[in-house]
Amino acid sequence: MLNLYSIYKPMDKLYIKYISALKFRLFERKIFKATWSKHEEVLSWTEEMVKHFSKNDVLKETTSIQEPIVKKALELREQAIEHFKDKYANQSIKILIHVPSQKSSPGGYSLFKNLVDSFNFIGIETRMIMVGEPIETVLDSFQPTVLLSSDHSDYTETLNWNAINHYKTQFPLSVGLTASIEAYGNTPLKQRLKWAKRVGIDFYYSFRSYEYLSERVDYKPFFDFGYKIISVEFGANVLVYYPIANIEKDLEYVFLASSNSDKRKRYFDWLPKIVYNYYGFIDGPGWHLISRWATQETHKFLYARGKIGINLHIDDSIEWASELNERTYILAACGIPQLVDNAKLLFKRFSEESFFCAQTPKEYVQLFEYMLGHPEECQKRVLRALDEVYKKHTTFHRAESFILQLGEFKNV
Repeated sequence: MLNLYSIYKPMDKLYIKYISALKFRLFERKIFKATWSKHEEVLSWTEEMVKHFSKNDVLKETTSIQEPIVKKALELREQAIEHFKDKYANQSIKILIHVPSQKSSPGGYSLFKNLVDSFNFIGIETRMIMVGEPIETVLDSFQPTVLLSSDHSDYTETLNWNAINHYKTQFPLSVGLTASIEAYGNTPLKQRLKWAKRVGIDFYYSFRSYEYLSERVDYKPFFDFGYKIISVEFGANVLVYYPIANIEKDLEYVFLASSNSDKRKRYFDWLPKIVYNYYGFIDGPGWHLISRWATQETHKFLYARGKIGINLHIDDSIEWASELNERTYILAACGIPQLVDNAKLLFKRFSEESFFCAQTPKEYVQLFEYMLGHPEECQKRVLRALDEVYKKHTTFHRAESFILQLGEFKNV
């Protein structure tokens, strides 16, 4: 008998996908016209700023700037740099990180690049190997003691495991993979763990919080198989992100975020009354009315022009204390007042006086309008957020935490 369900179910999914895409296109077209029409002009300005800006400018700003937010941020930044610079240079650890290309995964590449920069800064020699690049020659020339990759076939199937295990017979090497659960679309976990035992995976790591890894039952098989999971949460790379002085704040908001399909419902629910009525800057992969998007080097200049930093989390971060997105930390480090939704981990990492946090879409809009009219309250919260992010949540802190956790259960 013909199975009509098997015919119509895929058609239903395609129809839903089509409707969602159409709705998003309509959403984009209703956004305040100047946000799109001036996008290229603003982007070109930031690129010119990057060309003419140097590290010497930062040093000069530290001693001469009177703007309270910029002055405090640069003082805190200097303290963090002085504390972490080459702190672990005496450790016999070298890390090789397997990463996607910037073109195939801008977000993934940026995330790992920040981690690489931070490991190197604290004195741990670290380099990247791109997906598809032969690992044999890199192992011989670089001689790492730690190899990090991701537990997905796009990564694991491109690595020469015979070469890796041959290297391990000659040199110390600990191999770690991301702790990926089935709920995020991966293959059955127990099969992957059995494979991990066969090929000699030594540990797992995750960008999720320790609380989440401990509480969510989906991670239990990792522990049943005798593995520990290193938690290395997102943070602010303060080598790249910090406030810039003497820039007019002419953008009512800045929102640097991709528009993946899993984020769109939240955009539809939370953003319309803001983005339809106020001039701002929206940028990132997936937005159809821009031809290109800002590079990481330009972000701090964009935030310097913004009155408010818009931030929304994925549903998983609302339902679980799983993570704060990287944007949470970056906005704090750049000294821009942050309007954020009710991510469960937020006030486990920051004080309530650091941000403007909304529980509902209606409150989100109300807070946005309040922030525009109360710059003194914004400054007060920004100063609090600066203190917390530079003292506890830089990528230097995350790199150090990774090294300390690794040392707790593995000789490297």
